[in-house]
Amino acid sequence: MIDELYSARILRLAANLPHSGRLPAPQGVGERVAKLCGSRAVVDVVLDGDGRIADFAQDVKACALGQAAAGVLGESVIGASAGEIAAARDAMTAMLKAGGEGPEGRFEGLRALKLVADYPARHASTMVAIEATLDAVEQALARKAPDTRTSLAGAA
Repeated sequence: MIDELYSARILRLAANLPHSGRLPAPQGVGERVAKLCGSRAVVDVVLDGDGRIADFAQDVKACALGQAAAGVLGESVIGASAGEIAAARDAMTAMLKAGGEGPEGRFEGLRALKLVADYPARHASTMVAIEATLDAVEQALARKAPDTRTSLAGAA
């Protein structure tokens, strides 16, 4: 079963980390660390006038599963709204913990990590990039309009 978890597709995703690095002037920065394994993601974002991600960079130091999730995220995140990212996070959590099918739409590629559900010790590493991204977007929205964060919390 562990061989299936680290499939060629997962390893390919892990090796391809779009938007790797840091932005020179981010509007929002998010950082998450998986306490069990030390996987870490730092995400920088710049939002457009509609609150969607216009520019994105990620510095991810994680296992192959965390890197793979960050790879899918990096491929799909430009143009995403906070609501889309929160929905993807929630769908990922349901997929890992409750047998859900996983994200739909722009983040559907995260379904490639469905087998991680059988390895609870790997859940946090798989989630660090998406959680750091949501934190960064929420920070950027709060800086643009302080009352936006309150309305976002109710939507997530």
